[in-house]
Amino acid sequence: MSGLDLIDATARLGGRCVLEAVDLSVAPGELVALVGPNGAGKSSAIRALAGLLPLTRGEARLGGESVVSLSPRQRAARTAYLPQERRIAWNLPAVEVAALGAPFAAGPESMAVAHRALQEVEAGHLADRGVAEMSGGERARVLLARALAADAGALMADEPVAGLDPDAQLMVLDLLRRRARAGQAVLVSLHDLTLAARHADRVVAIDAGRIVADGPPLQALTREVLARVFALSGRWIETPEGPLLSGVRYSEGSDGGVRSSGSPSKPG
Repeated sequence: MSGLDLIDATARLGGRCVLEAVDLSVAPGELVALVGPNGAGKSSAIRALAGLLPLTRGEARLGGESVVSLSPRQRAARTAYLPQERRIAWNLPAVEVAALGAPFAAGPESMAVAHRALQEVEAGHLADRGVAEMSGGERARVLLARALAADAGALMADEPVAGLDPDAQLMVLDLLRRRARAGQAVLVSLHDLTLAARHADRVVAIDAGRIVADGPPLQALTREVLARVFALSGRWIETPEGPLLSGVRYSEGSDGGVRSSGSPSKPG
């Protein structure tokens, strides 16, 4: 069964086209990183899949069925969604916030699920602390735990590592990769291209509402895509920990490309 699909998806927001003929799919067991500059359409694509951004053309599907044909309960059962916005109106204990991600579980069961999710994001010690008393990074972990508490076939996370320290960023992406390996369809938007290249099965680059590249990380993030989409003159360096992007702001005639450690190469 398909996990997440956008088919010829076009959408407008505030009179501006934010998605244009977008085709995007994430299969169960796959971690896909959606990358692009600010305002490229990453959040719009995720919101369309969540049924929060109406399409003017095309279709969004969850588990092979059109989002618009599903009730809010059915959508919640099929996908967990972590938005960029991290504001929480009430100073609830972290465990109660995380339990909101399991709305179909009975009270004691939802709390048990919430505690497990907090442990998964290494925030079990925050269970009884009010979210208004936390740092931004701690609150981000609690909100991720809320998404993880959902027993859903797909998981969408919009910039889940923003504002986290380096160790926490790696922890979150390792966790999302484990979720994918356990069978979830995982779609995550990222700004850090190195993290995307190291952790994702596929990278989808979007710019001005259009998909410009889709494939294995280093095949998608070529020097041409780095220059066109991100205004970077970059090269990938292979390291024992995975590929590392070395880049500067793009200028005509600048060197760029891909090289292995110890064997620099010029673009052909």
